Amino acid sequence: MIKFSVLYPNRSDAHFDHDYYRDVHLPLIKTRMGDACLSYEIDKPLGEDAPFIAACHIYCASLEAFQQVMAPHAEEFTADVANFTNVTSVKFISDVVVKG
Repeated sequence: MIKFSVLYPNRSDAHFDHDYYRDVHLPLIKTRMGDACLSYEIDKPLGEDAPFIAACHIYCASLEAFQQVMAPHAEEFTADVANFTNVTSVKFISDVVVKG
């Protein structure tokens, strides 16, 4: 299993619409990915001093499954970012070693 993580760094001029992210953006991604998206999580930090203002994690069975469903929709997902933040995200893919 792999996890695609998107982290949004906190900075003084950052804005982030958590409601839009929860209610529109991630459901859009889930819809486009279909069954390839096994699950997803959204993290909202506690406290104003957190290094990130938000994060999400999308779980897929394999890197190939993730790439196959993301590629056709990447442009649509990227275009939607302006609707919820002015922050450039940091993305990475990891192999999930343990998930309890």
